[in-house]
Formats: sequence, structure tokens, C-alpha cells
Amino acid sequence: MGNKVDTMAAHIETAKKTRVLNCSGRKLKEIPSAVMSLAPTVRTMDLSKNQLTAIPVALGNFTELKQLNAEHNEIGNLPNELTGMKKLENLQLGYNRIQEIPSSYSKFKNLKSIYIQNNKLTIFPICLCELRHLDVIDLSENKIQELPENSEKLQCIELNMNMNQLKGIPASLSLCPRLKVLRAEENLLELASITSEFLKNSQVCVLAVDGNLFQMKDLSDKDGYDKYMERYTASKKKFF
Repeated sequence: MGNKVDTMAAHIETAKKTRVLNCSGRKLKEIPSAVMSLAPTVRTMDLSKNQLTAIPVALGNFTELKQLNAEHNEIGNLPNELTGMKKLENLQLGYNRIQEIPSSYSKFKNLKSIYIQNNKLTIFPICLCELRHLDVIDLSENKIQELPENSEKLQCIELNMNMNQLKGIPASLSLCPRLKVLRAEENLLELASITSEFLKNSQVCVLAVDGNLFQMKDLSDKDGYDKYMERYTASKKKFF
């Protein structure tokens, strides 16, 4: 036990100098109180691969934090107080037991990427539609059945909905101004849910929909597919 405490003390001392706290894979069931002394300093915190069942509200005092990784724990609920992390840009919460994202998380105005894959979400977090700088949303491996009707408010470039229970794609998604990549593999989508309007008018240049209730060859016969392929080909030329 003494060695574990000594090691944690060493991590804290290092974090004071580097502004990075790495507590990954330490079998922690709770965050040591001594960590809270780093609130004015730390910019990156890694709590992944532990046994945490909750995130303490005191983490909201980490006003300089830009990256928080709490993946691979046993977290069930998220506190509203985390929104005190005003500078947060990257939030990783994958592989936990989270059932809901608080509506207050619309206050994460600097958030650029959020990963909540492999949790217990059944409803798309509407608060994500309010985040203007959010580039990447990963909600894969949950049990979400539908996207919000006001999807046009989403500002993300990539939306990963793989391995959910989606039955349709709302028309409003074609109006997303920045959406380039839509991943919706292994859902419950029928061919009719991917409309010609979406294929023609959306900004999506990578549409991943394998493993749904239709054959991929049938998608290529839809009106508007040629427009989608033009965007796809152009994106390949741009980045490769």
C-alpha cells in the first residue's frame, strides 16, 4: 500500500511540472484527494483503465484542463459540475456504463471531440447540437434508436453511429453545414431511409452503412448516388 501511495505522490509531483497527470491502469476505485491540488495546473488527465464508478464533482475545478480520458471504467453517471472545465477540448468516456449525458454539457463551448462509444445510451444527447466547435462525435456501440429532428444544428465533421439501433436518417441531417463523414454501420436502416435528397444535397463524402437491412449494391441504384460519389472521389483526391 505504501508503494502505491508513494508512486501516486511521484505522479502528482511530475504533473506539477509537466501539467500532465497519468493515472491509467492503476486499479483506482476513486480519485485520491491529493490529485485535487492540481486543479489550477493540469491540462491533460488520463484516468483510463481503472475501476472508477463515478467522476467526482471536484474535477469541475480543473479550469485549465483540455483533455480528459476516463475510458474503460465503470462510470454510470456524469456530474453537471464538470462543466466548470471551461477549456476542455477532448472528452473520452468510452467503455463505461453511462446512460445519459447531462443537458448542461452544452456549456462545453470549446469541446472539439467527444467519445462515448460502448456505453448504455438510448437517446442521442441533444446538448451536442449546441456545441459550435465540435468536430468529432463518437456514439458507436450504444442503443440509440434515432437521431434528433433538429440534426441540422450539429456542427461536427464526423459522426460515428456504428452499432446502434437507428431505423432512419432524418432529412435535417442533410442540412448539417460541416458533416463530411457519417458512419452508421450495423444498425436497422432500410434503403428508403437514405433519401435521394440526402445523397444529393448533404456535404457527406464518406457514408459507411454496411450491415443494415439492405444490400449495398441497391444503394448505388438510388437517385443521387452519383452526386455522393462525386463528393467521395473529390475527397480522395484532396487528401491522398
